[in-house]
Amino acid sequence: MKLSLFGRLGMAVFASLTLGLGMTACGGGTIGYMWILGQQYNQIAGFKIDDYTGNLTQIQGSPFISNGATPVSIVVKPGGRYIYVINQGTGGGPTKAGTSQTVALYSVGGDGVLTFQQTYQTQGYVSQWAQMDSSGTYLYVLDKYAPSYVASTGLFNGPNTDGNGGITVFQADSTTGRLTLITNSQTQLNGVNTPFFKVGPTPFMMKTSGSCLLTLDSNNTISPFTVGSGGQLVFTTTQNFPIGGASNITSINGTGSFVFLTDAGANTIDGFTLGSACTLTTLQGGNTPNIVGTSNPMYSFVDSTSKYLYVLNQTTTTTTVGTPFSSISAFTINSSNQELQAISGSPYTVGSNPVCMVEDPSNQYMYISNHNDGTVTGKLLDPTTGILSSLSRGSTFTSAGLAGCLALSGAVN
Repeated sequence: MKLSLFGRLGMAVFASLTLGLGMTACGGGTIGYMWILGQQYNQIAGFKIDDYTGNLTQIQGSPFISNGATPVSIVVKPGGRYIYVINQGTGGGPTKAGTSQTVALYSVGGDGVLTFQQTYQTQGYVSQWAQMDSSGTYLYVLDKYAPSYVASTGLFNGPNTDGNGGITVFQADSTTGRLTLITNSQTQLNGVNTPFFKVGPTPFMMKTSGSCLLTLDSNNTISPFTVGSGGQLVFTTTQNFPIGGASNITSINGTGSFVFLTDAGANTIDGFTLGSACTLTTLQGGNTPNIVGTSNPMYSFVDSTSKYLYVLNQTTTTTTVGTPFSSISAFTINSSNQELQAISGSPYTVGSNPVCMVEDPSNQYMYISNHNDGTVTGKLLDPTTGILSSLSRGSTFTSAGLAGCLALSGAVN
């Protein structure tokens, strides 16, 4: 049904009042806020998302300081009142944490303005990624290296001895967003709980789905955990899941019962179904070749309906004029035969070296952060076909230097 101008304006006003957000100058209500990490100057760029056009306008005071060095991951607490920024720090390695390696907590104001609250420290070295459980109770932060136990001090702050990584678990206060460390009650040394959960060698990414948490490491292996009571992580009976035939797995993502990996070496998308015990089963369709001409897939994203999969490619293999160097491959997820089918018109053009992708709260728009040119690309989503097209008022927005991942929130409750 096509709404009149007055109908559209009425809906925009209603959405604005419901979400407690302001109005933009673009004719529609603000349906959400988006924040993008900038690694060049340790910043967080903030934007308001216009309902009518998908246009981005800067939040007052943006960019904000990340309160650490080299921000690599950002998580919004459900409800939109707090965000957590994971700063990797500089100069860290197997023997120590880097300078300014922090977890920074911010509160979100009524117009998307970030106010810094305080920082926290993870238990390991060289932070990589963060995820939150669906309830917003527990924050999981992945470190590349887990520390060793120092008998003389009784502390876990020694140099890494086995190459394995670790996950620091925090409980987030429902009122203030403040974090409290959760120790590993399954592993004790001298009667004291280990302050982290050990994972595979040099892990770099993880994904939560339901009661499962999956970590991905440099050996192309997934370590599956079940999320138990009190935020405890419990190894499943499968322990580790090596990805057979994998060449260079670069990301893990998914939603519901599906998990997808991007393999930059083979230029494929490797799909799995996720079982109730966090077991992984290869999709019936097997590994899916990426779209011809694309290469170096680095990130994947499943839309809110679990119908479409999008893959961010950083380079191309073709010299054909008009072919985008960096691109987005698009696929339909066929739930009946578990195959990926390429969507007509893709790959789509995007900025240089895309690294992350999100969907707006109203499921109209997609946004991609581009590392090399420090921009965000906006796309209009056709929910019936999965096709992405340019926004009506321009699709490229300047964010922050060396853009990293991004996150968004609809309301602030």
